Amino acid sequence: MNTEEVLIAETHKWLERIEPIVKKIEYFDTKGGSLFINMKAYISDAKHFIEQKDYVRAFEAVIWSWSIYELCLDLGIFSVEERI
Repeated sequence: MNTEEVLIAETHKWLERIEPIVKKIEYFDTKGGSLFINMKAYISDAKHFIEQKDYVRAFEAVIWSWSIYELCLDLGIFSVEERI
């Protein structure tokens, strides 16, 4: 696999893992709501960049969405039924 193929595969893998989680996230205040919106925007950006064949930015965007998710869980800003 070349680098482009790896980026495409990894981006799709992480998108497929985070999309079902988004439906289960609860947040507790306006800051949590803002971070949730930001996380969803990065997911949307990743899809947009895939369509544009900008695979580096697509991968970066999905990783940012995961970063927001993990940090918010660790800080108690998000709650989710089952953590992955």
